[in-house]
Amino acid sequence: MTTETIKGFRDYTGEEAKKRRRVTDYIEGAFMRYGYEPAETPIIEKEEFVRGENKEDEVISDIFKLKDKGKRKLALRYEFTFQLKRLMKNKKLPYKRYQIGPVFRDEPVSANRFRQFTQCDADIVGSTVKDEAEILAMTKEIFDKIGIDFVIYINNRKLLREILSKYKIKNKEQVIREFDKLDKLPKEQIKDNLKKLGAGKILGILEQSPNYFKKYKSFSEIDGLVDYCELYGIKVRFAPFLSRGLSYYTGSIFEIKCKGVKETICAGGSYEVEGKQATGISFGLDRISQLAKLKTEKEKYLVVSLGQDKESVKIAQKLRKKNKIVSLLYGKPSKALEFANSYDYNKVIFVGQKEVKSGKFKVKDMKTGRERVLKI
Repeated sequence: MTTETIKGFRDYTGEEAKKRRRVTDYIEGAFMRYGYEPAETPIIEKEEFVRGENKEDEVISDIFKLKDKGKRKLALRYEFTFQLKRLMKNKKLPYKRYQIGPVFRDEPVSANRFRQFTQCDADIVGSTVKDEAEILAMTKEIFDKIGIDFVIYINNRKLLREILSKYKIKNKEQVIREFDKLDKLPKEQIKDNLKKLGAGKILGILEQSPNYFKKYKSFSEIDGLVDYCELYGIKVRFAPFLSRGLSYYTGSIFEIKCKGVKETICAGGSYEVEGKQATGISFGLDRISQLAKLKTEKEKYLVVSLGQDKESVKIAQKLRKKNKIVSLLYGKPSKALEFANSYDYNKVIFVGQKEVKSGKFKVKDMKTGRERVLKI
């Protein structure tokens, strides 16, 4: 029997797991400071509910399908947004919720793309352009905190549809989905696909300077978002090609990218849920954790009992009350330092009869090799 993980799934341990936890804490802390309340939802839902009204979206073809013993058609959630339809019932608007957890997609695997990944989402049902700007302010705060150099790109689905309508382009959603592939496929291939859809000229139109688009009525919404972003000191870049792959977006859309990484690390936009305007943002924990510049080193104590278990427990508990990370090791001290190095304990305290009697305990710094006396 093999114990290897399935392709597209992986384990996280040690420093990597700690770093992910710290990034999650920063994100969750920001969500809470901005007034979002936590929610938890099932990983498994009815397949029909998971598919929703956006059955033509590419991501829907990638959902993991399964059946229970009752032969009911079920599926793993591929995101959190569709579950808002249930969560928002009987809630006073605006309703602000955040959720952090795993989602699943049965799609091709690459270096930065997995089949199980963790999303950190914040959504507000009953939103306006002011809320869109605040969400981007929260996003900036998070990335500044974890040390990622980022750029926020914005666009508006209404503008894209207005342009396509002006040039009498049919199959608007199919055309918009082609725009979303521009950072995944060669440009020539996208051009060929657009020609087949009768939209061969559109790429050239979208390559115009930002001033060109001011003649479109929908561009006023982009101007409005930029104005409110300025209140928060946020710089955003207008990206005419930005479209987002999910067809439920109806208004502003945004993507956050980082230098040196092709894939988007954070994205969102405005959409309708049960007839109500909503706006959300989603942080991909897996990619963000790889990019985050965080020091995970904290004071970690290994208390080694040399036949003095009662006193060792007392010392460990006192250190824990001071919010220190502490583990107890009982038995032979010969491999204690090797154990400490293996699990990154940077402070080691030996508790023997002599130390208990004097009330003075030597603390060895594993990094420098120096020792200091701790009085307890």
